[in-house]
Amino acid sequence: MEALVVRRLGDPTLPPGGDDSPFEAISGDQPVPELSSPTSVRVRVAATSLNFANFLQVQGKYQERPPLPFVPGSDYAGVVDAVGPGVRKFRPGDRVCSLASVGSFAEFIVTEEKGLFVVPDGCDLVAAGALLVAFGTSHLALVHRAQLKSGQVLLVLGAAGGVGVSAVQIGKVCGAIVIAVARGVEKLHYLKSIGADHVIDSSKENVIESAKSFLKARGLKGVDVLYDPVGGKLTQDSLKLLNWGAHILLIGFASGDVPVIRANIALVKNWTIHGLYWGSYLIHRPAVLIDSLNELLSWLSKGLITAKISHTYRLPEAHLAFAALRDRKAVGKVMLVMGSSAKSRL
Repeated sequence: MEALVVRRLGDPTLPPGGDDSPFEAISGDQPVPELSSPTSVRVRVAATSLNFANFLQVQGKYQERPPLPFVPGSDYAGVVDAVGPGVRKFRPGDRVCSLASVGSFAEFIVTEEKGLFVVPDGCDLVAAGALLVAFGTSHLALVHRAQLKSGQVLLVLGAAGGVGVSAVQIGKVCGAIVIAVARGVEKLHYLKSIGADHVIDSSKENVIESAKSFLKARGLKGVDVLYDPVGGKLTQDSLKLLNWGAHILLIGFASGDVPVIRANIALVKNWTIHGLYWGSYLIHRPAVLIDSLNELLSWLSKGLITAKISHTYRLPEAHLAFAALRDRKAVGKVMLVMGSSAKSRL
């Protein structure tokens, strides 16, 4: 089978097989993984999602560092290929999605039955493969942690990325008033099309002044929930918009700058600061994560949310996919699509 194998840590935007590339050359010679237990399931991967965590992991900068060599990849969707004798819920041909700590950037992956989710009828496998990490992160953050309510004001930074787009959509499902911050006219138009009440181009506008003008025009005091996958100065500035009792959701630091939030200000303002490492829920609160993902799959089947696929690439083009992520070209998700019939879509 084909698989993207990391042989050394390095720049994931370099073509596989090159002298400086972290990746081995792509070939069809990788062994197909065997079923590992009576309750294991082998899935033929149809599509797998690129997340910023994957980018960091190949560089050795993520909090989890698997031993070399390894196949990166986390959330994916596909079709059941084989099942162990103890599997009861699935059979070959079933459409499923799941998540892994590593391993989905390959044509086949083996997982335990309990970690699989049924992809509802009518849901595209590429969309299902884009759902779990991005929408799962935003759902747990907004619904479970911040308990976002109808009529509250949600400010989403980095709103055109995978998690940002999902936060805007989930915010609207919850009935929130959504302010979305992104860079570029195309991204702003898309965010308006999925329901953002106010969009701000951070490359051209003063984010704080634009948000204040919108809030004043709506007769609103400030922001109730800050969703932040960016970090840096933008986080620091956004704190000026927060209401008393606001929730701050720390999702990541795409800017490369980890912000400092002064504890004395949080105390006086009665802010609640949430750190959200979504993957750890699988270890510490698996029932919460499973309920969250089942609700998201239900929303997807009902059309309440849509997975925006910005770019798709074949496995040998993974370096181009990583470059699209690095260069912030994506509006929504960047995906790897398996199979000889897969075509790139930029």
